[in-house]
Amino acid sequence: MFKKIREDIAIVFERDPAARSTLEVLTTYPGVHALLIHRLAHAFWRIKLYWLGRFISHIGRWFTGIAIHPGATIGRRVFIDHGMGVVIGETAIIEDDCTLYHGVTLGGTSWNKGKRHPTLKQGVVIGAGAKILGPITIGRGAKIGSNAVVVKDVPAKATAVGIPARIVEEEGQTKQKSAVQLPAFNAYALGRDEDDPMYKNLDQLMQAIKKQNQTIERLEGQIKSLKPHANEDLKLAKAFSHKKKASK
Repeated sequence: MFKKIREDIAIVFERDPAARSTLEVLTTYPGVHALLIHRLAHAFWRIKLYWLGRFISHIGRWFTGIAIHPGATIGRRVFIDHGMGVVIGETAIIEDDCTLYHGVTLGGTSWNKGKRHPTLKQGVVIGAGAKILGPITIGRGAKIGSNAVVVKDVPAKATAVGIPARIVEEEGQTKQKSAVQLPAFNAYALGRDEDDPMYKNLDQLMQAIKKQNQTIERLEGQIKSLKPHANEDLKLAKAFSHKKKASK
């Protein structure tokens, strides 16, 4: 029990550069509080003291803003960062070394009493606001982008983004893309070349507008440079007109 608590604290320092001291983590990190409370509630749930488990879980939700059903199975070194709005259902399974950000939902899609919530394999990262729905499996080391809605299995080491979520990168593709090493941990489940397609499209649009503005500025400069020549041509035309009138 105490070993798990030490691991829960130690993992904060690995994944949150804002953490400064053990006292700070123990007193101000709702994700740590939620996990500690859940471990107690889950222990009562396992010995079939269901009401007590639910009551302790309810207190934890009120205290932290994180709703974890006491029946959910959570492994070691799991990190819930910020935490507000996280919901983890009864039959959800979270394996070791997973990371969840605020607003994440591990929810069900049916009213059946059996397995109806997701399973996160070891080392999964779920970005802020993502929704993982149904009895699906998120493979080992996979990453889910912020605000994604996932309703199908995600392979190991893959990255899924969007609504509904789609695979934008798999393990084999990652190795072929570049010799540049991506960070081992990406805070919001997106690497440097894994931006959401919507943001990519907006960036392309902004680049096109920038190029268009540059073209307009260049044309305006050319027009300005032609003005002195135009004035000289106008003077010559007037002089020729006056000369023609005088000859008549």
